[in-house]
Amino acid sequence: MNSAIRIRAGARALEHIRRQGLAPADIGCIPAAAGGPKGLALIPLDRWLFGEWLAGTDAKPTLIGASIGAWRMTAAAQADPLAALDRLAEAYIGAQRYSLRAGPAEVAATMVKLAESVAAPWAARADVPLRVVAARAVGRLAGRTDRRAFARAALANSSGRSRLGRHLQRMVFASGPASALDGSWDDAFATEQHALDAGNAVAALRASGSIPLICEAVREIPGLPVAHYWDGGLIDYHLHLRYDRLPGLTLYPHFLEGLIPGWLDKFLPWRRRGFGKGDDWLAGMILVAPSPELLARLPHGKLPDRNDFYRYALAHDARERAWRQAMGECQRMAEDFARWVEKPDPAQVLPL
Repeated sequence: MNSAIRIRAGARALEHIRRQGLAPADIGCIPAAAGGPKGLALIPLDRWLFGEWLAGTDAKPTLIGASIGAWRMTAAAQADPLAALDRLAEAYIGAQRYSLRAGPAEVAATMVKLAESVAAPWAARADVPLRVVAARAVGRLAGRTDRRAFARAALANSSGRSRLGRHLQRMVFASGPASALDGSWDDAFATEQHALDAGNAVAALRASGSIPLICEAVREIPGLPVAHYWDGGLIDYHLHLRYDRLPGLTLYPHFLEGLIPGWLDKFLPWRRRGFGKGDDWLAGMILVAPSPELLARLPHGKLPDRNDFYRYALAHDARERAWRQAMGECQRMAEDFARWVEKPDPAQVLPL
């Protein structure tokens, strides 16, 4: 039977697997990418990871995410992760019934419901390091929401990611213990870290998923200056971070076989990391992605994505059925990875 997963690993992670397999105690970090509805495909694997494999162990990896990845990891950090992940999936699938020409205000109101599905009431475990990533507009982008302003930011990014740092600042909201990731943001983006708690969790999570031009910015987060706070994926789409500084390995459930650093880098293939050409930052990473064989079984031969809102328009029931079908098929990812973890075979691992 064809596997539902592709496993890729950096050189250090592969050597670890060859020597001693893989155990929960080996995992130091679990990142979760932005990517909208594509993240639904990973929730069955999340349920196995946090409801079975890591449950009842002393392993407390750092959980970090942006946009839907932040919502998934916030759910995973709850005292009852399975219930929180189920609430998120139901809200994400069922609450997004937009009108035909939904504007940013309508989308923003729905983002509040999605954030509340995992953050209200706030029940994150105090012993789990959780990091939620958002972005704050600065410089010439500060206070602007028009296409021209974001086009300037995109043009700056095309010249170099460091230039995007003149337009956006990284905001990290942290709960739980300290993490080796804290303070290791080695790039041109000014970074602030603030506590994540019951008072600001909904606002921070909503900001982390607020896509410019589609959704209104979050202007007020308790304890922070009034500003425009945007989707964390603008800077950290797939969270290409200094995982090499972390103790242990990084386990990355993902929907691609590599990392695209920022959302605007989707259009710049030379910015990609991994995909068989990994770098030192990814040496300790194990990445698990859907296989081409699994994708072929999904509706329209692909993961759910934002284009489905246009494909199905007001046929909300049909879109919801397609997304539920995709999640059901992606249960095979969890099953196949669980079998592999039980007896890891390095021959099944591709280079990251």
